[in-house]
Amino acid sequence: MASRNHRHAPRTLVRVTSALNWPGFADVSLAALLLLCAAAFAAGAVDAIVGGGGLIQLPALLLVMPGGEPIFSLATSKVAAVVGTASAVPTYARRTRIDWSTAVPMAVVAFLGAVGGAAFANLLPSVALNSVVLVALVVVGVYTWRRPSLGSVEAPRFGRRHQILLASLGGATIGFWDGLAGPGTGSFLVFLLVGLVGYAFLHASATAKLVNTATNIGALCYFIPAGKVLWGLGLVMAVCNLAGSVSGAMLASRRGSEFIRRVFLTVVVAMVVSLAWRLATGG
Repeated sequence: MASRNHRHAPRTLVRVTSALNWPGFADVSLAALLLLCAAAFAAGAVDAIVGGGGLIQLPALLLVMPGGEPIFSLATSKVAAVVGTASAVPTYARRTRIDWSTAVPMAVVAFLGAVGGAAFANLLPSVALNSVVLVALVVVGVYTWRRPSLGSVEAPRFGRRHQILLASLGGATIGFWDGLAGPGTGSFLVFLLVGLVGYAFLHASATAKLVNTATNIGALCYFIPAGKVLWGLGLVMAVCNLAGSVSGAMLASRRGSEFIRRVFLTVVVAMVVSLAWRLATGG
């Protein structure tokens, strides 16, 4: 009996690690698919609370490298991400106020920025981009940590017209970065709305989900015609991301701004460590 089990074990291992050869899955194995589904669920939960899910989902895809080129991982991650961020919007809207007069124009320009960023995704050196984002994340993290009251209550810093202008300019810049593949899009959106506009963390997270949905759609508007999306894999990951996103949004809505602030700082620290490691190791 023991020898029979020993003979079957390698066969089982081969089946789990062999390419599934399903349409739209490239060369992904069952083991890799399970890993990507778990990463998509975790990314959806983190993204719904404060952004930064790309720190989990995109590296997992790049580890598996479906299709053999990073651009396929980036494009496919957007399919999962757009479902997750879009599903979080109504969950937040039922529990907190969304300032549509600021959120809608911010989302529109962020969408346009993401289209442009996606078009440049293969043209700019990742080392330079990661260096810029690493510095920005350190500044954001230190600024938020040194101001415990930041984002605990609404404290608008500008009149309506200037608030919309500032949010739109920031949205366009962050949207470009999201289309370009950058990690931390949701976290940068939250910080923009909390640190500069003056929203509370809960309100900022709700608005950021709407804008992040627009940036994901914008990137897909480039990637889909370019044929870079692996639809089978993307849709399976989207279901997992959706489940994580709904769970994360409900948790954030119940726990409020202070909880979101703590998660925000945790995610920022994790992204700083991850980017610093990649730069140090040349990854």
